[in-house]
Amino acid sequence: MRIGIDARTILNPEKGEAIGAGHYTYQLIRNILELDKKNEYVLFFDFRVREKDIKKFNQPNVKIKFYPFSDYKKYLPGAYSEILGTATLSREKLDVLHSTSPHSRIPTSYRGKCVVTFHDLSIYKIPGCYPKISGAKEKAVYNLMAKKADKIIAVSQSTKKDVEDIFKITSEKISVIYSGLDKRFFEESKISSQKILEKYKITKKYILFLGTLEPSKNITRLLEAFADFKEKLSSPVQGNNLKFEYQLVLAGKRGWLSKEYLQIIKDLGLSKDVISTGYIIGDELSPLFKNSQFFVMPSLYEGFGMTVLEAFATGTPAIISKVSSLPEIAGDAAYYVDPMNKKEITEAMIKFSQDENLRNEYRKKGLEQVKKFDWQKTAQETIEIYKSFQ
Repeated sequence: MRIGIDARTILNPEKGEAIGAGHYTYQLIRNILELDKKNEYVLFFDFRVREKDIKKFNQPNVKIKFYPFSDYKKYLPGAYSEILGTATLSREKLDVLHSTSPHSRIPTSYRGKCVVTFHDLSIYKIPGCYPKISGAKEKAVYNLMAKKADKIIAVSQSTKKDVEDIFKITSEKISVIYSGLDKRFFEESKISSQKILEKYKITKKYILFLGTLEPSKNITRLLEAFADFKEKLSSPVQGNNLKFEYQLVLAGKRGWLSKEYLQIIKDLGLSKDVISTGYIIGDELSPLFKNSQFFVMPSLYEGFGMTVLEAFATGTPAIISKVSSLPEIAGDAAYYVDPMNKKEITEAMIKFSQDENLRNEYRKKGLEQVKKFDWQKTAQETIEIYKSFQ
């Protein structure tokens, strides 16, 4: 078979470091190429990507192809851009083309067989958390790709149900294939813990949040819950003599409306208690998890929830929302809260801060649960989807 994979989410010059769909695409391709030496693969990259960055994908059954003229998209009529994309894809005579995210849009005039991976439908489930104009454009692309796909891969049963309900697609067209977890989370980090703590000026015990700082992650309510957590633990009734020993570390790039969080932090009197790190590079993640007291993720919606698995793999106990895909992915290995209930989030943080046995219990459960998610398994199941087009 001749299989095309759209790899433009990796090393995208406009988007910077690979996150989300980019990470999925990179790990999927890397593991597929380890497993499958028989089929031919054509990998489509953004044409501005440097040759040296894609050397790792070179092997006898792989052809690297650059998507054309992406520098000039804004100057070209939409139809012309579609024609160029269709010509590029059609020239390769593919048996199947895999778009690893709806954002990597397949041209409407392309007539070959297509597989599309759907990760996250939060734009439909919590539309108020996104700008209206970009949200409308995103919905149009998602709708087009759902109808264009001959088969859809959903990263969770929750996402599969959302795809069925939103796009009125039959269950038979959708396969659930869980993502895996990067093996580096099970290995010793190359960066020392002390170096990380010093870099981000972490001087106390800390609670970790990891993700894009945006409304869908429920950051405002997390900050309010942390302020209540501080107030309760600083109370003489708790026997702490007014000394507060925790920091909240918000790790992740700044997203839509993130500037508002700076004002909220100030208004809540948390300027000395909250650290915002910005984007975290891969090698820094493990020590950042391992040194935290616990991880908290009160998201309003998650299509998969990779960061929960990262917490589990590093032995970090987790407090997470009981919504969308999270109970499916985390099983009984996380402590669940209602993301809309600030008091519940606060009480969970107090419990975890005061009960080492509870933290150890969830630490052990997490280390067992994460064993179920493996990129080789993801890759093999995806290859089976490709084979179904023979």
